[in-house]
Amino acid sequence: MSYRLYVRSVSGFAAVEQQPGERRYSWALLDSAGHCQAKGEADSQDEIEQTLAQNAIEHTLLVGLIPGDEAAFCLANIPAKQRRFIVQALPYAVEEQLAQDIETLHLALGNGGNQGYRVAAIDRERMANWFSVFSGWRDLTLIGIYTDASLLPPGADGWSACVDGEVTMLLGPAGEWLSVQTRNLTMFLQTLAVPGSGEAVPLTLYVEGKVGDELALLMADSVAQDKIEMTTEHSKRLPVELLALSHQRQSAGAINLCQGNFAAGPAKKSALAPWRSLILVAAAWLVLQLSLETGLGWYYQHQADNLTAQAMSVYQQAFPDDRRTHPGNVRRVVEGQLRQNADGGPSLNFITLMKFTGEQYAAVSGGSGIRFNSLNYNQARGELVVDLRADSYDIMSQLRNGLLAQGLDAQIGSVVNEAGEIRGRLTVSGG
Repeated sequence: MSYRLYVRSVSGFAAVEQQPGERRYSWALLDSAGHCQAKGEADSQDEIEQTLAQNAIEHTLLVGLIPGDEAAFCLANIPAKQRRFIVQALPYAVEEQLAQDIETLHLALGNGGNQGYRVAAIDRERMANWFSVFSGWRDLTLIGIYTDASLLPPGADGWSACVDGEVTMLLGPAGEWLSVQTRNLTMFLQTLAVPGSGEAVPLTLYVEGKVGDELALLMADSVAQDKIEMTTEHSKRLPVELLALSHQRQSAGAINLCQGNFAAGPAKKSALAPWRSLILVAAAWLVLQLSLETGLGWYYQHQADNLTAQAMSVYQQAFPDDRRTHPGNVRRVVEGQLRQNADGGPSLNFITLMKFTGEQYAAVSGGSGIRFNSLNYNQARGELVVDLRADSYDIMSQLRNGLLAQGLDAQIGSVVNEAGEIRGRLTVSGG
């Protein structure tokens, strides 16, 4: 269940000059149904916070109430409909209604009516002081600051008044508010009646106990001749409780001073709030994946650097005088050297091929079991073709394998089985 705590300074504006522990407040705690659950008078901030904590009431919304004479009421006739345009034109629309320099005032915009938009004007420095007084309460979120008189129950096309000791709060039919000394209330009411109009001005007066009865009788005698139609409402509630209940039930007309630079209220939930857990998991996975990829990248780079260093070490051992080769071009240099050596190597002519073939012929069983029939040499292709006869194909294979071991290219082809021997053709080249 959500709660609202309405707090009103007992000492008025003097509270801003006092230390936090010296300030005293009257207060009322309302639940979401508009019932007063707790209240107090002349309590300190610590006492109020402790009362809420003892009753396990947390995350309560705080509404601060300041004296009605702290902010002035005025009307702004602005034809614009969009709020941002209204806010831009607001200082120019009310400047002539205010005696103070408009640059030093904080303006709060209210609802619009037939006579224009309702506006509350308060000295910017005093507003900052009040904002400081009601900010930072433990487990309380400030959602608004209002003039106390503006929260009175609205009258039916008339005035409302609440007597609070030496001060009386008043609320007019256009939403205007003011606070007057109670001793001057009768004089003020006389100014409301319009002589000769024939219409009585309705007034609802909220009073308390016997003092209220005496005051109501005195006022009734004083204003009867001025046609003030007064209705007296007796109440046992504290004024702050009356204001809180009225605001909870009919809060549309009151002007919240917490606007612009003094905006306050519970943090708005982001559209991503339902996905917060999923976003956190995804972010954690992404960080883990990036860490893994970074670690693997560093490991593979380290391995590549080691292999490059080993390759360069081997190259420097083979070519100690080469100072121009580096890891970026070592492969190209080695391939070029191998190509140059291959192109400039010795020519395998007939004599050379015959030499290798004869050596392998002698090595195969001392020449027994295999016989040369004829020799042909193709100079254009660099091939030596030998017609062979052998007792078995294995002997021919031994001859070929010996030539292959010498780095030559040797192939056996046209193998024919004849009576008691194998005939074939051995082709030898330089490879």
